[in-house]
Amino acid sequence: MALRTDTFDLAGLRLTSGEGRRLELQVAIDPFELGGERYAVEPALIPVRLDISRTTGDGYALRLNFQATLGGPCMRCLSDAAPVFEVEAREVSQPGEGDELESPYVRDGELNLRAWARDALALALPAQVLCRPDCAGLCATCGADLNQAGPDHTHESTPDPRWAKLSEIHFE
Repeated sequence: MALRTDTFDLAGLRLTSGEGRRLELQVAIDPFELGGERYAVEPALIPVRLDISRTTGDGYALRLNFQATLGGPCMRCLSDAAPVFEVEAREVSQPGEGDELESPYVRDGELNLRAWARDALALALPAQVLCRPDCAGLCATCGADLNQAGPDHTHESTPDPRWAKLSEIHFE
């Protein structure tokens, strides 16, 4: 059984330069709020694979892999959506070698796995969370679910009132 880990003590592994370790852990990821709607990350504890390699000095090369489902309303038709996302993220933490080589998730030999997993999932999310890739959405006129209404769903178009005066012109 994998351990639930929100933070992980990298220094406690006592890895030497060039040595690595693969760990199976579980992490809880906080829900997202997108477009005013709440999206829960499922399952409650996400199984993750963490690969840790020790670099020179106090540095680490890290790789995180996991799969998560985001449950909430579809952004087009408002029905339940539960897309699955595959996440792979990498971080390098090499303190003292410049800002670009210092990971915001590693401080004093401790990895904030919960924050890293949430940020990695956020970067994997599309612009819109949909129930399916070809979701047709809702009818702008009557609000019907176009996924169920079918292609023959139409409304008689009403003339634009701004052009009403033109209809009074008669050419004879």
